[in-house]
Amino acid sequence: MDMTGEGLQLGRVSGVPQSPEEAVLDRVPNAHPGTHYVARFTCPEFTALCPVTGQPDFATLVIDYVPDRFLLESKSLKLFLFSFRNHGSFHESCTVEIGKRIVDLIQPVWFRIGGYWYPRGGIPIDVFWQHGTLPEGVWAPDQGVANYKGRG
Repeated sequence: MDMTGEGLQLGRVSGVPQSPEEAVLDRVPNAHPGTHYVARFTCPEFTALCPVTGQPDFATLVIDYVPDRFLLESKSLKLFLFSFRNHGSFHESCTVEIGKRIVDLIQPVWFRIGGYWYPRGGIPIDVFWQHGTLPEGVWAPDQGVANYKGRG
C-alpha cells in the first residue's frame, strides 16, 4: 500500500456496511515508524443493538494506540463503527470485538479502547480492553469521558 490511497475506501464513494463482518478496515503506512506517539479516535455517538431486546445502545468509544508500521485509516473506521448500528451484541462483546479487529489489522505497539456505555436499566457498563504495553516515556492522556452522572 502506498500513501496515495490506492485500493482503499478513502476518496471513494462507500456505502455503510450492513454488518461488522461485511465491513472492511483499511490501514496506511506510518510515515514515522520507530517514533512512539499516541494517536486517538473518539466516537461520541456509537450505536449498537441489544441482542435481546433489539433496542439501541449508545456509547462513546475512545481508541488510543501507538502505531508501528501502520495507521488505521479513519474513513474505514467510521464505516466499520457505523456497521454496528444494525448489529446485536452486548456492550462487552462490541468493545472487545472492535479492539481485536483493529489490533489484528494494524499490529500496533500498544492499543487500548474504552467503551463508555450509557445506562440501560439504570446501570452504565463501561468496558476497557488493552493490548501490549505503553512504551516508557510515551504520554497517553486520560480518555476524558466522565464517570456516569449524565456523562457530561
